[in-house]
Amino acid sequence: MIQKLIMKAMKFRGFKAQMILEGTKTSSLRLFDDKNLTKEDDLELINFDTGQPFAYAKITEIIEKPLGEITDQDLIGHESFGSKEDMYASLRKYYTDVDATTPAKIVRFKVVAKS
Repeated sequence: MIQKLIMKAMKFRGFKAQMILEGTKTSSLRLFDDKNLTKEDDLELINFDTGQPFAYAKITEIIEKPLGEITDQDLIGHESFGSKEDMYASLRKYYTDVDATTPAKIVRFKVVAKS
């Protein structure tokens, strides 16, 4: 019997894909996780702007908490925000109804191969 490899996908804007390839971005803040991302998941990383895969990664850690409880320590490997309000404003570009009570998932990952 042949086992089929199941891989989940995460999309990133082009500038964030570049940060991942450079090794400066090693985590992503996700809201409303519809993929049920979990530690040890294999990921295909896709450039949202081109639709093309640019790397493969493995999830090394998941941190779940409301946005209002996220600390600078939680955001290691993620681009920084000047304040909580800056974080909410940034996330509102991608999601609606974002506030301190919104459940968040910080996904830490390690690139294992580049496409």
